[in-house]
Amino acid sequence: MGALQSIVAMVDPYVLQILVNIGIAIVLALGLNVITGITGQLSLGHAAFMSIGAFTSALITIKLGLPFGLNLLLSGIIAAAIGAAIGYPILRLTGDYLAICTLGFAEIVKVVFLNLDITNRALGLTVPPPKSPIPMPFYVWGVAILSIVFVCFMKESRFGRALKAIRDDEIAAEAMGINITRYKIQSFAIGSFLAGVGGGLYAHFLNYINPSDFGFLKSVDILSMMVLGGLGSIAGTVFGASVLAAAPEFLRFMAQYRMLVYGGLLVFMMVFRPNGLLGGVNFTDLVLRAIGRKPATAEINERHNKG
Repeated sequence: MGALQSIVAMVDPYVLQILVNIGIAIVLALGLNVITGITGQLSLGHAAFMSIGAFTSALITIKLGLPFGLNLLLSGIIAAAIGAAIGYPILRLTGDYLAICTLGFAEIVKVVFLNLDITNRALGLTVPPPKSPIPMPFYVWGVAILSIVFVCFMKESRFGRALKAIRDDEIAAEAMGINITRYKIQSFAIGSFLAGVGGGLYAHFLNYINPSDFGFLKSVDILSMMVLGGLGSIAGTVFGASVLAAAPEFLRFMAQYRMLVYGGLLVFMMVFRPNGLLGGVNFTDLVLRAIGRKPATAEINERHNKG
């Protein structure tokens, strides 16, 4: 493990912070992409599940001192369980009504954390470093890569195809025998799990968390990452998360106008590229092309043309 520490020591701390922020943003954006991009359920409360994971992870470290890998797993599971429990009543709604419900839930979670003694109320929690020989940057990017691989396989699986069918036409999907409610809840739980894990990474990287850090604007930031890259596109989500996670550092000279720049960028995207920068790009196809293999869609098209 000393070699990993040496690698981290060689990288400039400022650059390392940006890279870690990008990794955490990718995990969070992929979680929202499962809910909104793949399943088509607009959620404005993703920061709530991030905060649940962050405070759960922090309290596990403070009270129990469990290994960091187990800590992150438990944080994700608790966030997923709460996501599934909340999802059962609210996922019967669609569109604006669902968005308003998730936004309301996020505000409730923030107020609860602001008034709990165990979370130190509005003062927040100081989070001790995790008891792990692996440096935090390697944990963050390890989780980010695993999240990308997991969502890629999930999207191309039978389960993922059912989610895309729900996004495209719920009535047709239900007519084909898909249990709409069950698949929506499972999708919400998966997205919440990734948000909880991302929250745990965020808490231990910053070593301090405050309920006010997980407000509405945090959810908007994560949603913007996904919209910029392209709804439903894994490659686009990774790209959008990377750009917007690094943007505050490059726009530091005009920090007070950062949200103005974000808003103008999104308006520009909606006018000239409504599907996002990489909308419609399949991450699995990109990997197959990179290793010299033809994507499955290309093989199917060739067979169809020959036929």
